[in-house]
Amino acid sequence: MKIMDFLSEKALCADLKATTKKEIIEELVSSLVDAQIIKDKSKLIKILLERESLGSTGIGQGVAIPHGKSESVKKLVAAFGLSKNGVNFDSLDGEPVYIFFLLVAPEDSAGPHLKALARISRLLKDKYFRDTLRSAKDEKMLAKIIKQEDSRK
Repeated sequence: MKIMDFLSEKALCADLKATTKKEIIEELVSSLVDAQIIKDKSKLIKILLERESLGSTGIGQGVAIPHGKSESVKKLVAAFGLSKNGVNFDSLDGEPVYIFFLLVAPEDSAGPHLKALARISRLLKDKYFRDTLRSAKDEKMLAKIIKQEDSRK
């Protein structure tokens, strides 16, 4: 499974402005709306925030993978964003989060959703990859970095 199979280049943000967990989720969902991937913004934000209330998706090392299931998508979709200053996301290690992958899967989907979470987690364990992502100046560079990593592993 390749990340670019479910991550739209139109839903990449190299400079998230949000400063809270809720704002980050709103900004990433907005990128999916702007890319015309989803329509019901408020419902999806509610789903994602409810998932966060069960336990933070901040997995540590500056990474968070907010995710949820929604009937508003027919296949797995994702948005990606970078925060230059970092955001308190209640991460497992207590550190700020800079790298955000937001995943949305169809209600009845388990396999692709779990495979995507595993793939992203595996790639982001690589410190060099995380540092390279964080150094990206724009969305074009982010897409290039992710595509290169996809082709390697």
